[in-house]
Amino acid sequence: MSTDICSDNYRKCSSNSDNCKMENPDTGSSEGEFEMDIESTDVDCGNKECLEKGRCITNDIRVPVTLADLVDGLHKFFSHEKINIDNVKEYMSMYKSKNKEWRKFAKFDQHRYTRNLVDVGNGKFNLMILCWNENQGSSIHSHANSHCFMKVVDGSVNEEMFDWPNESESEHEMSAKGMSTYNRNEVAYICDAMGLHRVSNPSHTDKAVSLHLYSPPFDECKVFDQRTGHESSAKVTFWSKFGHRTPFGRQVDTIDETAENN
Repeated sequence: MSTDICSDNYRKCSSNSDNCKMENPDTGSSEGEFEMDIESTDVDCGNKECLEKGRCITNDIRVPVTLADLVDGLHKFFSHEKINIDNVKEYMSMYKSKNKEWRKFAKFDQHRYTRNLVDVGNGKFNLMILCWNENQGSSIHSHANSHCFMKVVDGSVNEEMFDWPNESESEHEMSAKGMSTYNRNEVAYICDAMGLHRVSNPSHTDKAVSLHLYSPPFDECKVFDQRTGHESSAKVTFWSKFGHRTPFGRQVDTIDETAENN
């Protein structure tokens, strides 16, 4: 497990996100830092616009009625040097999914789930729609020291949680330590200090769609073979961007569960 960019507090973060913190590994500064219990009313939030106004702009963010509102508000949250994880979760949960607003981003593939870029953020995050056909799922995977927020916008998804494999053991089957089901409009959060997970659509008859925010964005992570605990690196790409199919053909996204068997 690589936790080079994680502070001690971040390593100890629990399932309710307490004390999660991440620092920039290159500068050692708080750029891109996440820290819990930061008051959103504090004008020392590190945002230049807030300091000039004498008031944190997150206080003025309205309940997101539309997907565009949600994206705009997330840009405001992530313009800060410090972000309250629970505030982001709560804000994402306030948006009530409307299929017509995200339908243009929802591209399904009969062979695997798809990742479809919605917004590139402001350099600190990206936002995407993941589409799950019946019984499709990911492999067990990490998040490259990124913070992941997942909101279900249609259907339901299961999340299985796993501990990181013991590096002292050459081969060991991985067993889930818990499973949660998230339904429409519910929001989940995970960071690498909390463990690994696998997401899937449990339905035999209905598709599922989820909205994911990753901060910072990443294009490679670790995937794990459940039978042995062996890890490998996986490149992640987009099936579509901003509603348009990416030009390089079929998505090469080895986070898919089929990667475990290759």
